[in-house]
Amino acid sequence: MFIYSKGGSPLQPWSHYLQLADAVIITDQQHRILDVNKKYEELTGYPRDYMVGLRANFLSSRLTPKKTYESMKAALSHRLGWSGVFVNRKRNQELWHTNITITPIPHLQDVFYVGVVRDLDDMPEGSYLSETRKVKLQNEILKVLAISCEIRDPHIEEHLHQVQIGTEKLLRAHNERMKLGLTEEYIHQIVNASIMHDIGKSGIPEGILYKPGKLNYYERHIMETHPLIGLEIVNKISNELEDDILDEDLKIAKHIIHYHHEKWDGSGYPAKLKSTDIPFEARVVSIVDVYDALTSRRAYKDAWSSDKAIQFLREQQGEAFEPELVESFLAMI
Repeated sequence: MFIYSKGGSPLQPWSHYLQLADAVIITDQQHRILDVNKKYEELTGYPRDYMVGLRANFLSSRLTPKKTYESMKAALSHRLGWSGVFVNRKRNQELWHTNITITPIPHLQDVFYVGVVRDLDDMPEGSYLSETRKVKLQNEILKVLAISCEIRDPHIEEHLHQVQIGTEKLLRAHNERMKLGLTEEYIHQIVNASIMHDIGKSGIPEGILYKPGKLNYYERHIMETHPLIGLEIVNKISNELEDDILDEDLKIAKHIIHYHHEKWDGSGYPAKLKSTDIPFEARVVSIVDVYDALTSRRAYKDAWSSDKAIQFLREQQGEAFEPELVESFLAMI
């Protein structure tokens, strides 16, 4: 049994490892922190006395793939060394990309683990994918995918851009008004994924897609398959890529594509979901998408005035759309 010493006793069996120039973290078999050195304190922003006794994952973010943790735990459970990359958060909430090498050190009847940590953010640009470059890459890839799937519509790029702008504004307004505590990561992921909402329309015949006036029963039935078509497209993309960089964005994109035509009262399609059973990101995008579509001119329809579109949203509050989201949207514009 190890002692969680706050005084940094030199008698601890791991003391000499703390003299390394790299950041060092010492943990027990339950991944609780036994000790850290000064370099680790400097990099994380947390004092040693605060960290000792906490589980090592208290710095974790949602951006580290689950398979990374699974690989680490499998190796350490067999007392094997392990090396990998984590995306953590410092005390100031900045993302922190690290490579860590963990070595098990037997001691008497027990074992402790020495983690040597290197800050990847200090590496020269180009040798590592920074968070800024990653977000830009995600956004551009999803944009190309969305536009290429809907290339028949000359107005589509403008609409997709407006939906992204509106989605971000609504998320921030609703987050502030309702005190939801949404993270920047989650907001960016929804904004990135919102551009994919109508890619399933690429599988709808043009005669139905651009028909002036009301669709008949059979045409409406065909049109309502586009969320399922879109979901199939994204599933194929996801399976082919097998890329951690896009994994979370594509997961959220699937929710938006599949459910952005569901209605708050359960009368939407394709799954007839109701109320909070509809994923939050789909509820947000549905309002922005409808408002932009109504206020934009198309070959098959004239643009509505902003006042008329607002009146429509008010009428559909609690029917098609979540009431609180509509309130946030109307307050925003």
